[in-house]
Parts: sequence; structure tokens; C-alpha cells
Amino acid sequence: MKHLRCTLRLGMAIGAIALVLSVGACGGTAAPPASEQNLLQSPAAPARPSAVSVFATGLNNPRGLKFGPDGFLYVAEGGVGGSQSTTGQCTQVPDVGPYTGSPDGARISKIDRNGTRTTVVAGLPSSQTSAASGSLVSGVADVAFVGRSLYALISGAGCSHGVAHTDNGVVQVGKDGTVTPVADLSAFYKSNPVARPNPGDFEPDGTPYSMVAVHGALYVVEPNHGELDTVTRKGVVSRVIDISASQGHIVPTAVTYRDGDFYVGNLNVFPIVDGSSKVLKITKGGDVQVFADDLTTVLGLAFDDEDRLYVLENTTGNPFPTPNTGQIVRIDEKGSRKVVASGLFLPTGMTMGPDGSLYVSNVGFGPPPVGLGQILKIRLDDD
Repeated sequence: MKHLRCTLRLGMAIGAIALVLSVGACGGTAAPPASEQNLLQSPAAPARPSAVSVFATGLNNPRGLKFGPDGFLYVAEGGVGGSQSTTGQCTQVPDVGPYTGSPDGARISKIDRNGTRTTVVAGLPSSQTSAASGSLVSGVADVAFVGRSLYALISGAGCSHGVAHTDNGVVQVGKDGTVTPVADLSAFYKSNPVARPNPGDFEPDGTPYSMVAVHGALYVVEPNHGELDTVTRKGVVSRVIDISASQGHIVPTAVTYRDGDFYVGNLNVFPIVDGSSKVLKITKGGDVQVFADDLTTVLGLAFDDEDRLYVLENTTGNPFPTPNTGQIVRIDEKGSRKVVASGLFLPTGMTMGPDGSLYVSNVGFGPPPVGLGQILKIRLDDD
């Protein structure tokens, strides 16, 4: 994507950690290094400390998250990457490739009411971009429930991601941790090209990022190609809309659903221009409307019971991804806006909890060592 792969490449430099963005398809020059102190200071440095607390720790690149019918919070994790290569076996990803990966480097975690993490299932594919582009890790991108059944969105698999004999797609996770393939999204993306792909950083296996369950089906947003697709529980995949056809390469990332319509937020290309992202409203008939603009690097969306939309912005006020600059903006039905939390550390996912609080994956793209990812709990006021 101009793109999550160009977005948050966190590489280890000798004696310091630097944010690295490659040239070329990312559309900009390399980012200036960030100090180790800046990257590793407390991720929860919110502007409203009384409202924000650390709910859980010990996660590996946490991404999408949902509450299950049992009341526990389920978190998709990008994982730890891997060292296997498929160079010479299949088409590699330009710009940030070749990838390396592992068939078993990612997992899904469950967080109880006390913030204690346990593993639901491990051994899922995880991959990373080349060392030159910062070794950005992908694995499990999101989770969703249909009834009491847990489904996971795999994003770090595929030969083009260095993990041979695997595919990106949707899997069902049993209560005993067994994994059953449901839909092969890699095959669907390859057989159904979008109208306006971006050749400079094209991902043959795709990089699906967000998933939501609606009326017994699963809906998946793919940022690199730019599309919204549906997956039935029987594994039938079909396209809802080719977002690239009307919007170009805007890198759609986050999806939610409300009153018959989908709402899709986009990351946009880099370098970051504040206010260049938006939220699209996609109707049942396939009409695409701009619901809200003047946003920045959108990676999460959630509605509350009063139809107010919360927008998770990964980075604000900087031309490149910068820790402790993420924030959450609330937009009410009249279009009025309020920042409800700021100072977030490269947040990557958000969900509304049954208690009326927001839960956010923090340090979703982060420096080594592993295990630095957090879940933040953000209490919301009534005004």
C-alpha cells in the first residue's frame, strides 16, 4: 500500500531505534531518525490522563479487536515475523520486498476483565518486510464473531509474503483452538483485480486489514488494492465495491457498519498531510459518499449508542508516523468534533466495549523487543 507497508517501518539502528520509510512508491524521502527515548517512553501519554488507562500488556503488534459473547476481549496480533524466504518461488512485493515470514509467528489473545492475557490460538502465519524497509510485521489483522463463533482475518500469509503454501484469508477458530480455513482471499484478489491498483507497491496476496460481521456474513477491507468484500460462512467471497474505481489509491483501512450502511476510513499516502484522510459512507446500493473529511491516517472506527462516530488517527501533526501523536476524534450527528484522547503511541485498532468505553490497540506497530503492545481503555464522558 502507499500503504501500511510504507507507513510504519520500525527498524533497529546501532545504539538507537529509528523510524524508517523507504523512497519510491511511498512517495517521499526517508524519515529523520527518532530517538530511542522518544520511541520507548511510556506509550500512554494521553492529554486526558484521567480518561485513559492501560488495560492489558504483553501483546505482539496488536491490531483489530472485538469483545466476544463471553465478555472477554479478543485481540488479533501481527506477531513476530520470521526468516523464511520465497525469493525465486513466486512474484515478490516491489518496494518493500522481499518479505520473509513464518507459518507460526502470530496469534490471537483473549483479555479477561482484569486485563490478564491468555492465548486463544497460536501458530498462525506472520511475515515482515525486508530489513532495508524496517521489517514491518503482519499476521492476524482482525477478529469478528458471528453468533458465538470466532473468525480471524489472516494478513501475513502467502508466497509473496515469504510464507510458502499458505494464503491470506478468513479462518474459523474453534473453542479448542483448532483453525478451519473458511475463505482464500489470496486467490480472490489474484482472480479479481481492481480498477486502479498501484503497481509501485502491489501486494499479490493482498493485505486485508479490517473485518466486521453483519447479518451473519463477514465484510473485509483490503487497503493495498482498495476494496470491500464479503465472505459467507460457507467461504463464498464476492466484492461489495471496488473503492479504487472511484477514489483511486487512498488506502482504505477501517470499516464499521451502522443502520444499513458501511463506513470506511482511509490511511492515505505518504508523506502524511494532516486532514487528507476521510470516512466514506457506502450504501447498500453501492453509492459512495464522503461522510467526514479533514481527518488524518485513519485506522479505526466505532459508533456509540448515540450515533456518534469515533475515529482513530494513527499519527497527527507530522509528515511521517510518529509515536505519541495518535488521537481519537468524536464526530456527532451535527458534524461537531471533539478530541477525546491524544498522545497515543501508533495505535492500530479500536472497538467499543459493552461498558461504553473504547478499547484501543496501542504500540500496534512498535520497536523490538516483542511484547510491547498494549490495550488502552478510554472512558468516555457524556458531553
